[in-house]
Amino acid sequence: MSTTATSPTQRASGGNAGRVARFVAKRVALSLVTLWLLSVLVFAGGQLLPGDIGRTVLGPLADARAVAALNHQLGADRPLLTQYVDWITHFVRGDMGMSYVFRAPVAPFVITALGLSAKLGLLAFVVVVPLGIAGGVWAAMHAGRWIDRTISITGLSATVVPEFVSSIVLILIFGIWLQWLPIEASYPPGAGVFEQLRHLVLPVLPLVFVFFGYIARMARAGTVEALDADYTRTAILKGLPQRVVIWRHVLRNALLPTITVAATQLGYMIGGLVVVETLFHYQGIGSLIYNAAKAKDFPMLEAGVLTIGVVYTVANLAADALHVLLNPRLRVEGAE
Repeated sequence: MSTTATSPTQRASGGNAGRVARFVAKRVALSLVTLWLLSVLVFAGGQLLPGDIGRTVLGPLADARAVAALNHQLGADRPLLTQYVDWITHFVRGDMGMSYVFRAPVAPFVITALGLSAKLGLLAFVVVVPLGIAGGVWAAMHAGRWIDRTISITGLSATVVPEFVSSIVLILIFGIWLQWLPIEASYPPGAGVFEQLRHLVLPVLPLVFVFFGYIARMARAGTVEALDADYTRTAILKGLPQRVVIWRHVLRNALLPTITVAATQLGYMIGGLVVVETLFHYQGIGSLIYNAAKAKDFPMLEAGVLTIGVVYTVANLAADALHVLLNPRLRVEGAE
């Protein structure tokens, strides 16, 4: 009878994998609870909006009996708990319901709008993350000097300016006065890559302004802490070149907190673009939710908001998983 010995390295690897699995499982459970609470709030918020569904769809001159019949057909006269259970169970199965305005399934509208918002958000993400990290690291390497103060003040100033203000200023300068860029983000059908980018430049810039300060501050704080750490001093005393010290020792440890911030901002960029999409006439998920709220199209409104919640939750889960994989200390702490 033969037995297979397990090495300490294998046991440690298995223990780490188990800790990571438990850590991720806890985060998933918390995320599911959060999404359930969000679904309750979204449904309740939709019900609290003023106005009658049947009256909104048929118009102010419609007969009261026709309005009542439509409300009954749509199920709007059922108890609220029954409506909620029916809605959330169908949503979990992928059925987002029927739009009151378009009299068509909601899912295709939400998926199309989410894809357009993802294109805009990912483009802003690709621009702002490298720019913010580079600015934060450069400021930290010149801490206390004019470069540091310039980057910090610029990032903070851009962060506190609301998106609608910066969007209007950009439209006036680059779209109306200079006429360099189109003021509408919606590009014509069949437009090439460069033509699409040309239409998306103006909507992307307000997002870059807002999130540059967040990412740069996180990168700066992490870099300053890493530069003062013992392992950095040891590397310098060994005579390693500054470039090697920065790349191998400083950045690997300094950018861990930035990962979480960047991932959560990606979720917001994809789902939280109501103001930008409305101002630039971009048919993304934010614009879809805004128009659904105006038209009291509750299935469209509720599905859009809950979809944003799912996107934001997935982005946070991805950030947590990546962070715990890159930082061994969190694996131990998360399992306790």
